[in-house]
Amino acid sequence: MDASFLPAALAAHAPVLGVVVPLFMAAVLVAVPNGRFAWGVVLASTVFALFIAFELVAQTRLSGVVSYQLGGWAPPHGIEFRIDELNSVIVLLIGAMGVLSAIFALPSVADEISPGKRGLFYAAFLVCFSGLNGVALTGDAFNLFVFLEISSLGTYALVAMGHQNDRQALTASFNYLVMGTIGATFFVIGVGFLYMATGTLNMADIARIVVDMPGNRVVEIAFAFILVGVGLKAALFPLHLWLPSAYSFAPNFVTVFLATTATKVAFYVIIRFMFDVFDPQSAFVMMSLTWVVMPLAIAGMILASAQAIFQTDARRLLAYSSVAQVGYMMLGLGMGTAIGVSAGVLHLLNHALMKGALFMALGAFAYSYGVRRISDFRGLGQALPGVAAAFTIGALSLIGVPFTVGFVSKFYLVQAALANGWWWAVAAIVFSSVLAVFYVYRILVVMWVHPAPEGRERIRPVPLMILVPLWILVAANIYFGVHADFMVDLANAAAQAAINAEAGS
Repeated sequence: MDASFLPAALAAHAPVLGVVVPLFMAAVLVAVPNGRFAWGVVLASTVFALFIAFELVAQTRLSGVVSYQLGGWAPPHGIEFRIDELNSVIVLLIGAMGVLSAIFALPSVADEISPGKRGLFYAAFLVCFSGLNGVALTGDAFNLFVFLEISSLGTYALVAMGHQNDRQALTASFNYLVMGTIGATFFVIGVGFLYMATGTLNMADIARIVVDMPGNRVVEIAFAFILVGVGLKAALFPLHLWLPSAYSFAPNFVTVFLATTATKVAFYVIIRFMFDVFDPQSAFVMMSLTWVVMPLAIAGMILASAQAIFQTDARRLLAYSSVAQVGYMMLGLGMGTAIGVSAGVLHLLNHALMKGALFMALGAFAYSYGVRRISDFRGLGQALPGVAAAFTIGALSLIGVPFTVGFVSKFYLVQAALANGWWWAVAAIVFSSVLAVFYVYRILVVMWVHPAPEGRERIRPVPLMILVPLWILVAANIYFGVHADFMVDLANAAAQAAINAEAGS
């Protein structure tokens, strides 16, 4: 990744183009709300953003940190986009999942969204996509809040559009809006306290100043508000109550994209503030890791997995599973070490591959047979063997079966826990994985063993536009489960960029 992926003129402005271009194209789609044209614009925008992401990964590999000044005003007084090997990986994930989700969207959105609303639906998606990129790229704390709200506004609209299939989507969207607003309020209050203490909003500048302010109560209050606010956005247990309904009633395309990006970006923000903006060696941060983050991570891993066992709707089951997987990520973060953060980031990347494949497979079942409840999956293994096999591989990866990315993530989490001497954390990982066996087993048995009900007819065959991104993700689950070096290197570089030399491991 030492060569530029873009012409020099574009490469020089790569940090801002990944935000500006999708946002501008969203405005175009509002003016020209044609569904097929809108899908083409979305695909082109996400492909462009993916190339931008590759460019940023290449630039950070060469120079470590890329700083882009907006409006010609030098930081810390001007707004800065600041990219290192942590957020360049997140932008790469957003771009890759944006492209695969966009391919999946053509038949899926046509099936679930009425023709007159598809252009506006895709416009809302680009608003969300642009906002997520902005959250990952900005180096300004207040602008991070702005981009967080831009992405959230698009998300609320996208979830609500599921009302054409189930009117509970409106309630889910409203609950998401209320909880998201509470989280954003906590976050911006925390940013206000930080500005009160430091006199700056530039995150690198804040980090430089707070190191010399140990024990400052205003800084500690700011940390608490920010952790709660972003923890809600990340669906950290028990702040996850918005997520199951949002994932269950949103259109399938929306669930695929949100499950693979939204909580991951929020998790990135937690890493950025906890290990980069604030001093990770301060007593307050270390106590928060030990007595807040770690217990909530363990609770989420176990209790959310237990809740998943009793769900009757397949998407709701996977939603609770996502809450548990956030627990795994937070477990790595709570260790407070470089190897722990690296394991958390690795699980972030791998979980996107798992859940993307699983939710796409559920979307294929819904497209072809109109089924969502687990009891209706009877005989789908014989009726749709390719999709069922893809779902099975994704499910095995979720459990952590060897030769899948799920195993790689859990292996590194166990290593990080053992390095700290935390045998009880290893026990929690194993126990949560056993619970995952139970809820995955429920679906696989119904799908492969139970006979199909009499009289059930296929609505339509599954199109290639669904099968291609589905099997790309399934292949990635296997390939990176066997050849894990690339993903591990990305996670290690991201962890080192976040935790820095002084935090150590």
